[in-house]
Amino acid sequence: MLSPRATRAVGNLDVVDEYDAQAGRAVPAEPELTAEQSASDTQDVLAAVQGLAGLMADVDELEDVLADIARFAMTAVPGADGVGVTVVRLSAGPAVQVLGWAVTDPFVREIDRLQYEVCGEGPCLTAMHTGRPLTSGSLGSDSRWPRFGGRVARRNVHSALSLPLMVRGSVVGALNVYAREQDAFTAHAVHLGERFAEPAAVSVHNVQVLHAARTQASQLEAALKTRAVIDQAIGIVRSRAGGSADEAFDRLRQISQTENVKLAVVAERLVDEAVRRAHARHSRG
Repeated sequence: MLSPRATRAVGNLDVVDEYDAQAGRAVPAEPELTAEQSASDTQDVLAAVQGLAGLMADVDELEDVLADIARFAMTAVPGADGVGVTVVRLSAGPAVQVLGWAVTDPFVREIDRLQYEVCGEGPCLTAMHTGRPLTSGSLGSDSRWPRFGGRVARRNVHSALSLPLMVRGSVVGALNVYAREQDAFTAHAVHLGERFAEPAAVSVHNVQVLHAARTQASQLEAALKTRAVIDQAIGIVRSRAGGSADEAFDRLRQISQTENVKLAVVAERLVDEAVRRAHARHSRG
């Protein structure tokens, strides 16, 4: 069940903030910001967004890009002691499949490991499932994640802000912001985080697309190399025993099944043996 939306007083009105706060816990009071502080917060977000724009698309490692995004998020969200950025697998269906994540601090990696690999619950997973930002001001008493919250509180981390990263209505990942003090993230922090999350989602999506394209290209390259080796092995079998290409292929497949090894391994072994024999004959000559 989703916790109630957070409300805050503005003049004589109660304004509903579009995020899910911890049920049964008072929403943190908004800070009294001076004009200079407000301008500084805005400049921090703009600087973080400009950093996103400068990310290189040809970075070799997925985590390198995610680590840069996490570092920029630390600048954008006031009150953060650590940030993690999570990217999920494209076209994973209704179940979220974490493709990778990067963090600004080792304690965040340990928390997210608990969330993804141990407990199977937590603010990031909930935010990605609902598509809504959420906050928790006391993780140890938050009923949404009974297995996760207590473990994190014992590590002296009490507040969380999770922001789903959305592109065209689809979740591509999440920002996970943690703080050691309780009630660290106000609606102001959520608002600044959302301003950063929109362009960050585009960057994460680009990382997804790039990673998927590279994976597909790598798989295709490997398949082509495997096909070439098998074709060479078929040629070797035909040169020794005669027969058709289909008969030679069946012979390779029989060896594969008998020895319980992959066909590509059988083919590569046969080609390597032929190359060694050719070199030996050349040396004797």
